[in-house]
Amino acid sequence: MGIFSMVLSLLSGVALFLFGMSLMGDGLKLVAGNKLEAFLYKMTNTPLKGVALGTAVTSVIQSSGATTVMVIGFVNSGMMKLRQAIGIIMGANIGTSITGWILCLSYIEGSNGIASILSSATIAAVVAVIGIILRMASKRTVHRNIGDIMLGFAILMTGMQTMSGAVAPLRESKVFMDLLTTFSNPVIGILVGIVFTAILQSASATVGVLQALSVTGLLTFSSAFPIILGIGVGASCPVLISAIGANKNGKRTALVYLLNDTFGMLLWSIGFYIIHAFVHFSFLNTIMTPVSIALLNTVFRLVTVCILFPFIPKLEQLVCWFVKDSAEELEDEADFDLLEERLLDYPALALGQCHRAMSGMARKLRKNVNRAMNLLNDFQLAKFDKVQRKEDLIDRYESRLGDYLIKLTKHPMNSVQTRQVSLYLHMINDFEQIGDHAACIAHMSNEMNENKTQFSEEAWDELNVVMEAVREEINTTCKAFLENDKELSQRVAPLGMVITTLCDELKIRHVERMSNGACGLEEGTVYSDILNSFTRISAHCASAMVALSKNSEEPVDIHIHNSRVYPSDTKEYKTYLAEYSQKYELIKIEEHIRSMEPEEVE
Repeated sequence: MGIFSMVLSLLSGVALFLFGMSLMGDGLKLVAGNKLEAFLYKMTNTPLKGVALGTAVTSVIQSSGATTVMVIGFVNSGMMKLRQAIGIIMGANIGTSITGWILCLSYIEGSNGIASILSSATIAAVVAVIGIILRMASKRTVHRNIGDIMLGFAILMTGMQTMSGAVAPLRESKVFMDLLTTFSNPVIGILVGIVFTAILQSASATVGVLQALSVTGLLTFSSAFPIILGIGVGASCPVLISAIGANKNGKRTALVYLLNDTFGMLLWSIGFYIIHAFVHFSFLNTIMTPVSIALLNTVFRLVTVCILFPFIPKLEQLVCWFVKDSAEELEDEADFDLLEERLLDYPALALGQCHRAMSGMARKLRKNVNRAMNLLNDFQLAKFDKVQRKEDLIDRYESRLGDYLIKLTKHPMNSVQTRQVSLYLHMINDFEQIGDHAACIAHMSNEMNENKTQFSEEAWDELNVVMEAVREEINTTCKAFLENDKELSQRVAPLGMVITTLCDELKIRHVERMSNGACGLEEGTVYSDILNSFTRISAHCASAMVALSKNSEEPVDIHIHNSRVYPSDTKEYKTYLAEYSQKYELIKIEEHIRSMEPEEVE
């Protein structure tokens, strides 16, 4: 067999191996549904549990990278703390070594009788036949997914056999023997392990190639050991790539994966080779087999985790030192630190802390709405990304505050405090909804930028009038809440009515422009969606402020129907309605109100 044919056959075996492992892992995840994610999320309150779950989950899905990417998503969304993630990542490094033991099945030999039945070729064939039957004949999704698992396993075994067959002639090659001697140099061996694994983007694949090379009978411990030391570092490349779009905690989680394997490599290489310089280990020339390689890989990873496990807090501090928080991010976390569990026994103090945290939420919400609207006139990708990050943060505020307030309801409170909790629950929901619609506006501005969507000059002029009104409403809403100004809060509902009426009128005007050919259908759809978001923002602002102004009443009576806060009979409402109608007039607001059906007006 020529060199070209040998390399091609080896690469085809690697391709089959990677595809089989991917197919098997995807099938296992589909069969398990969301249970794997649920385990990772709920059962990691201690580092030891995290290591155990990381090991178990990675053993199932056959990819430490996939487990780590999943964990990065949890940390990125704020559902999991960094310290919890470190334990899972350590466990994932142990779990990925299980693949090497599975691969040992592909080296079962047999020529006749019972031995032939247990041969790797027979096992792969039987599993493949059962898998294809389940995949093609079964009507149930779970059975088809099990079929995919079995087919993936059969393809993985076939890939290993292909790799082994490709390298079998190398046992007679002097060039190959000299190359393995070069790998015995620890530095070169580690670099080969790093580079090869980074290219394949799979630690299991590199271990599989080593096991295939071991069948030549030429691979010694001194050649295999440094390569295995470098495998973990190389496997961190796809994980680091996956964290490019993550927030700082997501990046820290990916860095934990790299540092865990880097420290393991340094500890083993320095310790092992220093001791060897004095002791001169006799087993360095021991011929490696697929089983001994699987064992070496497992022992290396297991001992590394055992050594590093007590230093999880220090590892957390180290990655936080590498990826530092900005002053703004420290401020965000400070708001969450206000919600202390020990204050739940003192409702007055707990409610004060909730108001401080909600004040931070309101300020960020106000900035994000204004930031999103600015994108319509001046789109910048960096600012668009910031809107999305702040929207995730606003969602975290709602989740953390909501959980804290629900816990507070289980403690004795007076009637005033009970109404205050009800008000805050109502308001954080409105704030979160406003944030969602700001994110929608940002997405529409991104879509307009990508599609080069342009409105007519008249449409922009009208849109800017509404945006100015929405800016005033969100600023008034936040100021009224921050200062607990109930008089100021009464301005928001009439301004919301003006904005809603303006949006309705602008939709009609834009339809007229479309019919005249001044704007196209695509522009009309986007224009209408933007106005709908403005309407929803105004409605939720009004909802929050009506709740604030009526909080002293019992029961609280908030009139909201079809996303409108309807006129009140109060003098203040009529005064503010007339003021804003004149300020943002496009049509006569009073005529629109009189035209509403009687049952809509309260």
